[in-house]
Amino acid sequence: MPINAPCSRAPWLSAEKAANYLGVEARTLLSWVRQGKVKGYKLSGTQRHVWRFLIEDLDATMVAPSVALQNRRIL
Repeated sequence: MPINAPCSRAPWLSAEKAANYLGVEARTLLSWVRQGKVKGYKLSGTQRHVWRFLIEDLDATMVAPSVALQNRRIL
């Protein structure tokens, strides 16, 4: 589950704007949040789940893992 967001000066994006930034549908983005693929933050005090996203977290999602991690074998 997402935890409280760290202090940051980066702007917050709604799920719709974050999905647009990534070039996917909003429901796809929210599915990725539930799967732990994308970091999202729930707003407190709302009856339904309202998500916000930081651009820096979205950018980190799009960065491919390093080659060293891709070639690592589990013994």
